[in-house]
Amino acid sequence: MIGKKIKRLRQKKGYSITELGRLADVSKSYLSQLERGLQTNPSLHFLVKVSKPLDTSIDYLLQNANEQKVEDNLLDEEWKELIQQAIEDGLKKEDFHEYRKYIKFQEWMKEQKKS
Repeated sequence: MIGKKIKRLRQKKGYSITELGRLADVSKSYLSQLERGLQTNPSLHFLVKVSKPLDTSIDYLLQNANEQKVEDNLLDEEWKELIQQAIEDGLKKEDFHEYRKYIKFQEWMKEQKKS
């Protein structure tokens, strides 16, 4: 999440990774790894350096970082696309709840047949 925020702010400013690395006096390879999610726990010192040329605060970069990690783990891109497509096709929350109940009922029926 921090890397995504940095990338979004960097692109909004029109900076390349090389340019932001130079302005913030940080390694462009580390910056690239952070933006791609290969590194996920930058130091506060790094965040201070990067936040200045991006005209942002450390608080903004850290905001919701832990919550987003949980959400990202629960909803990968395929799930997000499936959900978006279902919404576009007119599926409502109530329909989804009913479908879940139906699936659970089907599983229960299978268990009953086994016993």
